[in-house]
Amino acid sequence: MSSESDVPTTPSDPLYYGLAILVGLAGGAAGSAFHLLVERLSLWPEHLVGAVGRGPLTYALSAIVSAAMVIAALYLVRRFAPEAGGSGVQEIEGAMEGLRPVFWRRVLPVKFVGGVLALGSGLVAGREGPTIHIGASIAAGVSETLRLGRTDSRGLLAAGAAAGLSAAFNAPLAAILFIIEETRRQFPYTFRTYMAVIAAAAASAVVTEAISGASPFLAITAGEMPLWSLAAFALLGAVLGVVGIAFNRCLILSLDAVRAVSLRAPYLPAAVVGGAVGVLVLALPEATGGGERLLVRLIGENLPLALLAAIAVLRFAGTMASYSIGTPGGIFAPILALATAIGLAFGGVMAALAPLPDSAAAAFAVAAMGGLFTATVRAPLVGIVLVAELTGTYALILPVIVTCGVANVVADRLRGRPIYEVLLERTLRLSGATAPPIPDAGPTSPVGIDNPSPPVSGR
Repeated sequence: MSSESDVPTTPSDPLYYGLAILVGLAGGAAGSAFHLLVERLSLWPEHLVGAVGRGPLTYALSAIVSAAMVIAALYLVRRFAPEAGGSGVQEIEGAMEGLRPVFWRRVLPVKFVGGVLALGSGLVAGREGPTIHIGASIAAGVSETLRLGRTDSRGLLAAGAAAGLSAAFNAPLAAILFIIEETRRQFPYTFRTYMAVIAAAAASAVVTEAISGASPFLAITAGEMPLWSLAAFALLGAVLGVVGIAFNRCLILSLDAVRAVSLRAPYLPAAVVGGAVGVLVLALPEATGGGERLLVRLIGENLPLALLAAIAVLRFAGTMASYSIGTPGGIFAPILALATAIGLAFGGVMAALAPLPDSAAAAFAVAAMGGLFTATVRAPLVGIVLVAELTGTYALILPVIVTCGVANVVADRLRGRPIYEVLLERTLRLSGATAPPIPDAGPTSPVGIDNPSPPVSGR
């Protein structure tokens, strides 16, 4: 027999929207703080070179520092919050289906501190995964404290995730669309949950703009492209559809391979990858980091095709290695940086075949960002809007639509599946959870615990 304390709370609409705004403000503040700390910590190679100079000793020290940061991040995950490894997006999707727990008390500190260490070390990983998980964890804490029912909890969880993505890239519209398109199977569509997502994303953007400014996060100058060039963007989309399929499959293979090694030597992959990254941050910094600052630099430097191809290969391999070791980190930013190198190389080939405007290279790079994102995540609307908000290149909407549309069709024809869907299935398989969600077990359980399962991270 249920006690009165077990009855879920159902707040009024104004109160629920107020909670969403509160979650958005907190998610925006946490996401912005996360960003600033990662940026500050990422300067350590410059300080090392300034103190020691360049030479064999510097490279050795750099490898040691980076490896130590990566191992520390992985220790936090393994010791305190296994579900905090990797992106976190699939964890939130699983929680909204009632298949994964959100143990927010341990996820919040581990995701934040571990994420700062991992991304600050130079790993090829993005901050959007951690900020999405952080925002959703804040929402989970509010839901548990107020004892909200299942639908309201799931709606607020989605609102927190939107706040986290909005803070990562100052892209509130893309954050809203991400919930609508990416979590369409899990999101509980009601008027108030939908408005809660909008309110949280907007509130997060207010905080982010107050701290970082209102300009596009990756402002790029690119003019309109002639209509006849749309055929080239369609071809680019086809190429990216194939690359996206390869990216997703290689990511899963990398996770399985590293897990097999980690069962025997838990911290060996982290030490090896961290050491390699420590060398690369000095020898070839373009191959390290999330790649946000790299995007603008690549577009403005007019690099030769061979170097662009080398950067693309290294960043592809770096993303596989960095994500698979299990530290906190996302794949959005690495996908965008990889796509930029591919787009610039593709633009160079097209320029050799036909006369194109001076801004064509930037246009192909921007379109490639959306195209590769679409091919991997399988969310074309999010890809289109995300690159527009990120870069401010609204004049390129039509080429981006064509690129994303073709990339999505090619990925679908090749039987590609959304990467977070595959990651969630892998997580559930490793944790032994196979049952579908069941009715609300009561507000006292951790958000998402309808079928409790071991907190194994499938990253």
